[in-house]
Formats: sequence, C-alpha cells, structure tokens
Amino acid sequence: MTQILRWEAPNRRRRMNDPLAVEEPLEIRVDSRPLTVTMRTPGHDADLAAGFLLGEGLIRTAADMLAVRPSPRNRSGNVIDVGLAPSITVDWASLSRHVVTSSSCGLCGASSIRAIRRKFPPIRSRISVTAETLLSLPERMRAEQASFEATGGLHAAALFDAAGTLQVIREDVGRHNAVDKVTGWALRNGHLPLGERVLLVSGRTSFEILQKALAAGILIIASVSAPSSLATEFARRNGQTLVGFLRDGRFNVYAGVRRIRFPKLK
Repeated sequence: MTQILRWEAPNRRRRMNDPLAVEEPLEIRVDSRPLTVTMRTPGHDADLAAGFLLGEGLIRTAADMLAVRPSPRNRSGNVIDVGLAPSITVDWASLSRHVVTSSSCGLCGASSIRAIRRKFPPIRSRISVTAETLLSLPERMRAEQASFEATGGLHAAALFDAAGTLQVIREDVGRHNAVDKVTGWALRNGHLPLGERVLLVSGRTSFEILQKALAAGILIIASVSAPSSLATEFARRNGQTLVGFLRDGRFNVYAGVRRIRFPKLK
C-alpha cells in the first residue's frame, strides 16, 4: 500500500492509499549453488522453483527433488534452494548459458526448437475442447484473480480440465513466473503430465511459455492476448494447440485446430 495523488478531469485532486503489486527478487539455488535470479511476487516460491527447473529440462518428476526449502542464511526469504536426487546430473555450463539468455530474447531459430523438443518425451493425449468452453475460461480465471482485482498489476496463469473446471490459478508480476508456479504445483503434487489440461495465460504467449507448457505435457495453450512468431512456430513443430485473443466472444487459432470442437454449421 502506498499513498498517491489521484487526478480526475476536469480538475479534481485527492490523496488516497493505493495497493501495489509486490515485486521482490528470488534467487533459485540448486544444491546450494546459485542458478538464477528472477523478479517475482512472493508466494508459492517452492512451486516457482520447481516449475522453473522443470521448464529447463533439469527435472521431470517430484522424485528428482529431495527438498525445496528457503535458504536458512537469507532472513528475507528471497533465496530458495532445491536439493536434487543423486541420480540427477547438472550440466552447469549449458544450463547457465540458457538461463542467462532466456530471460530476454530467448533461444532463436528452428535449430533451438528442435534441440528443446528433444529434452521432453512425446505427449500422448486425446484431449479436445469445445469452442464454447474456451470462450468461458477468461471470465472464470478473472473471477479468481484476487490480487489483480486489488492492484491491477499482476499476470495470471490458470489450469483447467477439458470441461472448463478450474484446477489451479497463480498470479505474479512475471508472466513466466505465473506459469512456473502452475507447473511447479502440478509437479510437486504428482499431476504430471498435464496432457488432459488447458493452460490459460493473461498476457502475451512467448516461446518460453510454450516451452514450459511442453515440459509439463500441456497440449492446449490459450491467451487473451497475442502469441509471438516463435511461439507459433514452436507450437506447430511440437503438435501443440495455440489460441490467442481469447476474448469478447472470439479467438484465433494459430496451431493445432484439430483439438477444438466447433458448433455445427447450420
């Protein structure tokens, strides 16, 4: 909460308290070794860390992690340490390069898409969803966005089943963090793969979001905004369904139209 001056036309001024979205750094460590720092909204940090490592292809199941805990040496709670099972080998050189670049421009080109696709096993699923169900999802997600309602400054990611029933929703200042919190929740609770689920995000769908979805086994990804060109290419190459501009009674299908059931033409 902070004090602000609000101005309204034609010339009305008043001082008032305004709630703000909280943003703080989180350092993710693996076996006590620093891996990356992300700016996030505190809360569900263990899910965020697990989802991040899943998206990087470092872990596949909850059994790959021995523990996910705040660092006892950091009193602010902004450091979390993931202890890995002895069977997990970390290629620190390649992982560090990927983590550094993916926060800005991402990996580029078809060769990178093929390389990432090889990290994750094929997804077997017969999921399909009706157009009417898709259209209902943004309102259902918005109804659960308590922090966004208060601050107007948070992104959301939500997981639904094919009938449109909400499974989990997470909010964060970062679009990618919200997705990591959802996939990390699923991993830590034994719900992977998510081949029978639909992921809805509140902002633009980027290459990284499609990659995180693929790591969790998600085949249908929808957004109220636009996808990037590389996200669209990634979805097409990896057999994912990508829906954009899901709002106001319409949507665009950029890839995988076969998983959407439309009303019969009259």
